[in-house]
Amino acid sequence: MLLLAWVLAAVWGSVVQTRWNLSALVDVGVSIPASEWVRVMAQDLVGFAPVYGGILAAGWLIALPVASGLARWWPAGRSALLALAAGAGMVAAVRAVDAAAPMPVFIDATRTWPGLLAMAAGAVLAGWLYAQLSARLSGPRYAPERTLRA
Repeated sequence: MLLLAWVLAAVWGSVVQTRWNLSALVDVGVSIPASEWVRVMAQDLVGFAPVYGGILAAGWLIALPVASGLARWWPAGRSALLALAAGAGMVAAVRAVDAAAPMPVFIDATRTWPGLLAMAAGAVLAGWLYAQLSARLSGPRYAPERTLRA
């Protein structure tokens, strides 16, 4: 379950950063044929997605257990908590890598808020997917209709 969500987020992020970089080249007048877009995207899926996946894993290692712990007190909010934690963990991990990297940013797409949010959207979606899949396998404990009562 978590592995599927992690792969989704890593692929999403890789595609976003590839598109971001190629679009920047097009914006300055470079003509890039469609076949080259596909080739570069495939190359980045093989070369960049695993690196980005490691960055994601580092952020999720902290964020997802915290969200799961909070979900014990708010079971109805479990999906939202895990989705937000996945996004926040991704942003925190990317910013940590940026702080340690010798270049201004490690992933150019994350240099601006729109790019960072586009990549974080994949992590949020992956966190939501993880919440849905793991809730089904966990049984009624995390059923959305179950809420805390005084």
